[in-house]
Amino acid sequence: MMFNGRSAAALLLTWFFLVSPLVAAEKQTLIPVQQRTLAPDFVLKDAEGKSHRLSDYRGKIVALNFWATWCPPCRREMPSMQRLKDKMDPDQFVILAVDVGEDDETVFAFIFALDVPIDYPLLLDLDGAVTDQWPILGLPTSFVLDRSGRVVLRAVGGRLWDDPEFAQTIKSLIAEK
Repeated sequence: MMFNGRSAAALLLTWFFLVSPLVAAEKQTLIPVQQRTLAPDFVLKDAEGKSHRLSDYRGKIVALNFWATWCPPCRREMPSMQRLKDKMDPDQFVILAVDVGEDDETVFAFIFALDVPIDYPLLLDLDGAVTDQWPILGLPTSFVLDRSGRVVLRAVGGRLWDDPEFAQTIKSLIAEK
């Protein structure tokens, strides 16, 4: 599925009418995934043209966030993701943010407008092919992968990633060997 204007609008409407009421009632946590399945591998370029392969990050805990610049909850959570990243050991934890269907100019303009400099990889899924491999109900949707590359946690909707509970959850995964 390509994320053109029509599909982006449909995804946003789905979020507002189906997903957001559920998230609003849910505590701001990461939800454990019942079956820890291996995450679909992909290669995407970041906004600077460097390629990133998801499987290259095995051995680290990976927070994988699907987002778009037009998504208000996405815009609000990105600075808190940076603050969480800054608290963690970069040899143990990485954040990868997959922008859904926008070009590098749009992403750059958005990032430069933020008050908090973002230095985690912003990957561009220009045609939505990678996003289609994941169970995305709305944006933002995030997944946390263990050191083996298995999906262990998920979150649908915006979160405060620098919340102490989130940090403790990530630290607990880091402690698992």
